[in-house]
Amino acid sequence: MPPIQGKRDPAQEAEAKEWIEAVIGEKFPAGKSYEDALKDGILICKLINKLMPGAVPKINTKGGGFALMENISAFSTAAKRYGVADAELFQTVDLWERRNIPQVTICIFSLGRYAQKYGFDGPVLGPKMADENKRDFTDEQLRAGESVLGLQAGFNKGASQAGTSFGTNRHM
Repeated sequence: MPPIQGKRDPAQEAEAKEWIEAVIGEKFPAGKSYEDALKDGILICKLINKLMPGAVPKINTKGGGFALMENISAFSTAAKRYGVADAELFQTVDLWERRNIPQVTICIFSLGRYAQKYGFDGPVLGPKMADENKRDFTDEQLRAGESVLGLQAGFNKGASQAGTSFGTNRHM
């Protein structure tokens, strides 16, 4: 088993699978594993098209490996346009050659967060993204904060480590 396979979380994969099925309205093929069902890119292209209609205009359902790998590439491009960060996207080979399935799951969870952010009216996946929490302080409040001495400033009310002993001297 490659080392990256040890980082897989079956519970997260099951949650992602259920979310994809609920969003696109169809089940994963019976008897296929999570990564095998996603490998051709058809399901994830359908997913991004539900979240962002027309994101992948042509989904290849037949053809050799190259045509099906184009589905994965088209999904990645659309997911990036949807807002998924580069660090959360996966490479085509991560899914096609099963090199990094956990990264595929991370990308799907990121899509779930962005779907909530953009007001998708369907099932949710993962935690909701935080909204901006802008605060307006008065000049008086800002000045009051300047006079506070934190412990990071080196002030510790006279306490010191003088006289502290950590064991005995080394005898040679």
